[in-house]
Amino acid sequence: MNRFDRRRILARRRFLDNCSGGLGAAALAHLLGTEGRTAAVARDANPLAVKQPHFAPRARNAILIYQSGAPSQLDMFDPKPALAKWSGQSLPESLTKDLKLAFIKPNAKIMPSARTFRHYGRSGMEFSDWVPHLGGCADDICMIRTMHTEAFNHDPGALLLSTGVTQFGRPSFGSWVAYGLGSESRDLPGFVVLGSGKGPNAGSNIWSNGFLPSVYQGTRFRSVGDPILYVSNPGGINDELQRARLDTIRDLNEHRFQKTGDMEIAARIASYELAFRMQIAVPRLLDFSKEPRHVLDSYGIGEEPAHAYASNCLLARRMVEQGVRFVMLTNGDWDDHKELDKGHTKNCQIVDKPTAALVQDLKQRGLLDSTLVIWASEFGRTPMAQMDRQDEAPGRDHHPDCFSMWLAGGGIAGGRVVGRTDEIGLKPVEDKVHVHDLQATLLHCLGFDHEKLTYRHQGRDFRLTDVGGQVAEKLLA
Repeated sequence: MNRFDRRRILARRRFLDNCSGGLGAAALAHLLGTEGRTAAVARDANPLAVKQPHFAPRARNAILIYQSGAPSQLDMFDPKPALAKWSGQSLPESLTKDLKLAFIKPNAKIMPSARTFRHYGRSGMEFSDWVPHLGGCADDICMIRTMHTEAFNHDPGALLLSTGVTQFGRPSFGSWVAYGLGSESRDLPGFVVLGSGKGPNAGSNIWSNGFLPSVYQGTRFRSVGDPILYVSNPGGINDELQRARLDTIRDLNEHRFQKTGDMEIAARIASYELAFRMQIAVPRLLDFSKEPRHVLDSYGIGEEPAHAYASNCLLARRMVEQGVRFVMLTNGDWDDHKELDKGHTKNCQIVDKPTAALVQDLKQRGLLDSTLVIWASEFGRTPMAQMDRQDEAPGRDHHPDCFSMWLAGGGIAGGRVVGRTDEIGLKPVEDKVHVHDLQATLLHCLGFDHEKLTYRHQGRDFRLTDVGGQVAEKLLA
């Protein structure tokens, strides 16, 4: 190679380097255009801008109340008096041969519930004496008694419920909703996570954005110190100086975006701007001083052991009022393999009153019709007892084959029970609802065809419901 050849090669490389930003952006614009998205981001662009769903939605917001650890449906929502005649006996192999059990053997002894159930509301829906306040919401609730899942351990079950698969790395339900609808709140994240009690199964993976742009990840509010890290300015920094710093960072990010077309940079720009607005909005959001006393009392604010969870329920209502698209409450732990009566008694004291207050408060404010409320867990509990030691009170094992969840608001039929289990709560016998069916139905209420809410990643289209799911029409109003 002579020096003239070398000069010619270097000139070509320099030309391609100078053009790469424009060529890359053009190529990215074409690719994203074929997927119904765009690479163009102006100075005030916002990935969380309000988007239109596939059809007119019944719900505009959602509150997912995840009770981590699997509450016992047999002691709260699905009464089985026939268990009494089986008390202390083992079931025949013909009934247990296909059961997926985590810890007990199929010949474990049947344990009837010690709870008393009664009918509530015009619908006559049954609730146990552990959750009388929820019973007061019977006519607004749709109870599903035949939920089922393939996962019989906690982390895979939590992932399947939240992301549609049992593996890590997929977008969560809240992230899909934020991606599909954007957010109506200018000053708060589109997807917020509030936690109480023990951390949830599968951890932060249940509010992860997965392979969606990071702006769609759930924002966790902490219960101690600043609700969000660094929401307060550091010492010596006032709002004017903070604004000037962010303007400089934004200009640098926009310059880089124009060269690369990287949508993560657009997400970063939007995140910095949102963070600045949150420094003003979040303290106001957390200030309950202007809430009427009767509202605080209805939630149980200041009452133990419910205070932390009650505060999150009230915050969820306030966030929906502010336009936050998706709020996730996590509470646990319900994993009572032993001393179920003791553990569930305390957990019901925590959740019963505040959850009912949330439903009633939304209804009184005219928000329930447009807000989906989802009470969910990863699976349920067996009718057989788990008793590892004779000196301990019994609990119940994991049961993925049939368990209870309930929904309210946002296009859901209130005062209705969907699904029927056999006389001992072992298997569903009518109207089975798979986790993917639940997800498809919730997306339907939010205006989406679950098969069309997709995101292309690594050469194929992904969706929340994976390769299954159908809308459960009986859940709909």
